[in-house]
Amino acid sequence: MDEREIQPAPSSLKAKVWRHFGFYRMPGSTALDMTHTVCKLCKTKTKYFGSTTNARAHITRHHPELSDTEQSQPPAADQRTLQCFTKLPANSERAKNITRSIACFIAKDLRPCSVVENEGFVCMLQTAEPRYAIPSRKFFTETAVPQLYNETKRKVASALTETTRVALTCDAWTSRATKSFVTFTAHYITHMWVLESRVLQSRVMHESHTAINVNAMFHSVANEWELTVLDLVIVTDNAANMLAAAQIDNLAHITCFAHTLNLAAQRALKLTTVSRLLGRIRRITGFFHRSAIANHELLEKQKFLQLLVHKLKTDVATRWNSALDMIERFLKQQPAICAVLLSPQVRKSGSDICTLSDTDISTAEEIASALKPMKDATHIMSGFYAYTLSYCSFACSIAARHGGSWRCCC
Repeated sequence: MDEREIQPAPSSLKAKVWRHFGFYRMPGSTALDMTHTVCKLCKTKTKYFGSTTNARAHITRHHPELSDTEQSQPPAADQRTLQCFTKLPANSERAKNITRSIACFIAKDLRPCSVVENEGFVCMLQTAEPRYAIPSRKFFTETAVPQLYNETKRKVASALTETTRVALTCDAWTSRATKSFVTFTAHYITHMWVLESRVLQSRVMHESHTAINVNAMFHSVANEWELTVLDLVIVTDNAANMLAAAQIDNLAHITCFAHTLNLAAQRALKLTTVSRLLGRIRRITGFFHRSAIANHELLEKQKFLQLLVHKLKTDVATRWNSALDMIERFLKQQPAICAVLLSPQVRKSGSDICTLSDTDISTAEEIASALKPMKDATHIMSGFYAYTLSYCSFACSIAARHGGSWRCCC
């Protein structure tokens, strides 16, 4: 057997089979003998004519295990196939499905149509499907999303015609851009006894919210969705214009129980004893929000007293339950708050801030005890898939049982 060292194939030979073959050097020279290839495994010499045919045949015949490896070798990571350069036709089924998915993403997640131009979004789609050409922002604004809306509207309208009775909830609200909107939501039970809720529309209402204009809006919604106004049950808040609008046609009208709870709670919070106590607590929580020193001391005292590390809450005027949250958080952190307000370092910056007296603490506990059932009742009535009408008497009985303690604190 030839004992000469097998030299690697020249770098110009790129085929993978050359990992198993090489060449001998010419006798007395450093040049390679390119007339025969040499198998590195069995040292067999094979005639070389400038191709890898003989080498591959040798591998297949004498080393079949290597032949299987060669055939199953995946393409290089940077190797691009012809398919990568072929764009998907816009009318192909896959392209249509991707476009529809993007439209659903925009509609369901409330994304702006400009998201299709964002660099990260484009990169994600190019990674998922390089052949897909993303349509323009204008296409989604004027074509894709409106088509999805019309398709969904037909499905909802068909479902409404198949049910025997529909309840509409109506709510007027103002956006941050100071535009007035009215939103209508339909609630119905399917033939499978499943409660469904669908937002029918949120429309700008430029006219004054008089009873006549609101009643006209009722008729407009009913006509658009092919509903009979007199067969509807309309649920609104307790606003006078809403009550008067329903009385024009003697419509079946129910006032929102959760809104009634809200009005009762708001009225209770305006009582002199309650409003003064909320003002004292609000002043203390506001001080901790403004003072970095007091906030840091509160954190240290919470750890020292093994209390939950929570920031203090301040109520919001438009949300009555935020007053309850503020009181409950204050009562839980009362030991840490007292310790901080008595420390000399904090007294320098907040000398006029005083903690609550024992009487104030007792009053705060009674207020929290009275408001807690109302908050629980509001959460129950706000359930999306719950038949909330059956909870009304239950919620009233809970609130009535705590009426004594509420009168006591006032």
